[in-house]
Amino acid sequence: MKRIGILLFPGVEELDAVGPWEILSCWTEYFPGDGFEVFTFSADGEPVECAKGMTIGPQYSLDVAPHRDVLVYPGGRGTRLLLRDPDHLAWVRAQRGTTPLIASVCTGALVLAAAGLLAGRPATTHWRSLDRLAALDPTIEVRRGDRYVDDGDIVTAAGVSAGIDMALRLVQRLAGTKRAREVRRIVQYDPEPPADTAWIPDRDEATASWR
Repeated sequence: MKRIGILLFPGVEELDAVGPWEILSCWTEYFPGDGFEVFTFSADGEPVECAKGMTIGPQYSLDVAPHRDVLVYPGGRGTRLLLRDPDHLAWVRAQRGTTPLIASVCTGALVLAAAGLLAGRPATTHWRSLDRLAALDPTIEVRRGDRYVDDGDIVTAAGVSAGIDMALRLVQRLAGTKRAREVRRIVQYDPEPPADTAWIPDRDEATASWR
């Protein structure tokens, strides 16, 4: 059995964690023969209050969490503190030696960068944090227009909902394109917006305002 662990921490963005959880847990529940399971864990195993108020109870604490073949590192407001936590960055760094595949969502990429994991690699993050990613490590090839960037043993996703696309990419890599399509069908995920949302105006990224 191979295992995928999703890290939770105070201030994690809800969809950054729950989006990949939905995709990956759907896959492992409907197709147990593929030999994967997914779980959540946090530093102390206690319930975590997320960025917008949702509380999630992780299944494990860091000390007792099973070995991970894949680590999913979400983003959110909580990454602002983790970026400056030398003990946490040392833990992230150590994952390179024990975890074959590491994936981030949104500003989770900033923590990977601060830990030195993205040096000399292509990567992406939330559009508001792309410049911060470049500043953390100028050797990073920042992919500003990509929904996710697959660089082998590290995959980074853009903001929030992009974690769903990234998780489907993980399914594709670990179980094949047919399986990823089956999972996408089960959760009825279609990246094209429904026609009845066409009234929503475009976002002006230069001013971050609605017009």
